[in-house]
Amino acid sequence: MRRALELAEGVIYATSPNPRVGCVIVRDGEVLGEGATQPVGGPHAEVCALRDAQARGLPVRGATVYVTLEPCSHYGRTPPCVDALVAAAPARVVVAMGDPNPRVNGEGLARLRAAGIAVTVGVCLDEALALNIGFVARMSRGTPWLWAKMAASLDGRSALSNGRSQWITGEAARADGHHWRARSCAVLTGIGTVLADNPRLDVRHVPTTRPPRKIVLDSRLRMPADARLLDGTETWVFTAREDAAKSAELAARNARIICLPDAGGRVDLPAVMRWLGQHDINEVHAEAGAQLTGALLQAGCVDELLVYMAPMLLGEGAGMARLPLLEELDQARRFEFADVRRVGADVRMRAPDPGRLAAARAAAAPSRT
Repeated sequence: MRRALELAEGVIYATSPNPRVGCVIVRDGEVLGEGATQPVGGPHAEVCALRDAQARGLPVRGATVYVTLEPCSHYGRTPPCVDALVAAAPARVVVAMGDPNPRVNGEGLARLRAAGIAVTVGVCLDEALALNIGFVARMSRGTPWLWAKMAASLDGRSALSNGRSQWITGEAARADGHHWRARSCAVLTGIGTVLADNPRLDVRHVPTTRPPRKIVLDSRLRMPADARLLDGTETWVFTAREDAAKSAELAARNARIICLPDAGGRVDLPAVMRWLGQHDINEVHAEAGAQLTGALLQAGCVDELLVYMAPMLLGEGAGMARLPLLEELDQARRFEFADVRRVGADVRMRAPDPGRLAAARAAAAPSRT
C-alpha cells in the first residue's frame, strides 16, 4: 500500500479534479503491475496497473490488488474500474479509503464482494486522505478544502509597517510554497495584494502540466487590465458590482468575471466556495494579505493554516490575519498542529481545523459492509 501511495503522490500535480490514486498488483511478494491515475480523460490507476501486468505477460487471477481509493463503479469519462477488476479476478483487493462520490460511496466495494473477491479496507487511510483531502471535501460537503498560506516572523508579522514583505522567509520556504500552489486546483488572492505586489501567482519552482487556476477577490472591480497575473491563462475574478465596460476590458485578457455580492456590498465568501465546488475545484491555496485572510477565517472558509515562520523579529508591522478583538480565550478559533518541520532556515507549520479534518476522515472511511 505504501508503494501505491508513492505512485499516487507522483501524480499529485496532474489528476485534478479527479483524485490522486495509485495501484499495485502483487502475487507471492512479486509486483505484477502498478500504475497511477492519469490526467482527466485518461485511465485510472487500476486500469493502468492491469495494463502494466498485461504488458509484462503476467496474469493477475488470484493475485492481491492494493489501491489507495475505492474502485469507481460508474461511467464517467472512463468505464468503471470495478468492472475491470472483476474481469481480472484477483483473489483480494486492499483499499485505503472509500470514495465519497455519491455515485460510488461503497458501491465499488459491494460489487467486488458480490463477485467473490475478498476486500480489506482502511489500510493507510490517513495517508490516502492527505493526498485527496480536497476531493473528499468537495464530494462530501460541496466545497473545496482551503488552506491559508502565511509567511511571518517569530513575532507574527507578515510585513513591515511600510508594507514591505519580500522576503521574510527564505528561498527554500518559497519553493516549498510553490509545491502547495502546484497541487491546488486554484490559487486565490485579493485585489489588495494585486495592487500592492502585482504578483504572477504562477508555479515557478515545481514542474507541472496542470497549473492552478488564478482567482482574485475584487469587490469593487479594481483589477488592472495590465496585471501580471493576467498572462493569457483564464483567471476568475469575483466581484460584488456589475461593470460591463470593465468586465469587457478584463475579458480581453481572458478574465472571467463572476458577480457574487453579499448583503454588505462585498464578495460573498461562502458563496464563492460553493461556486468553486460546483466548478470542480478540490483544493484552494489562499495567499492573501491580513485583511482577506482574516475575512476568510471569519467567514468560516479556512480549513487549514499553512504557516512559514522565519527566525527574525520585525516589531511593529502587519499581522498575519486581521481579526476582531476577543475578550475571552474560549472565543478563539482553534486549529491543531498536524506537521511541523524545518524548511531551509525557516519552519513550516500545518494546522488543520480538527473538526473539519475529522469530518473528512469520516467521509473517507470505507464501508465494511
